[in-house]
Amino acid sequence: MEWLHGGDIERVDLMVGLFAQKLSAGFAFSDTAFRIFILMASRRLNSDRFFTECYTPEVYSRAGMAWIDDNSMVTVLLRHHPELRTALAGLTNAFVPWHTAGRTGT
Repeated sequence: MEWLHGGDIERVDLMVGLFAQKLSAGFAFSDTAFRIFILMASRRLNSDRFFTECYTPEVYSRAGMAWIDDNSMVTVLLRHHPELRTALAGLTNAFVPWHTAGRTGT
């Protein structure tokens, strides 16, 4: 892809580079995009007052804290998209591979 950057990789915009990078097996986005996501996710969480100093029953209420503790991304997905019940059956983590149609169980 030297035609793209003329031998100087620093001339390539980050987004163009992310789209040009080959995907690792089993991943929906590139290694660099994944690393940036992980780095920025922790920074966003650490700078959000609702996940730090305001993450208290006084702010959320006891019922609100229980709601947070008793739910997961799986329950959120199922609440809004009940048609995913088969794909998510038995999973406790929505970020692992889902079941394919017609195949449930682990």
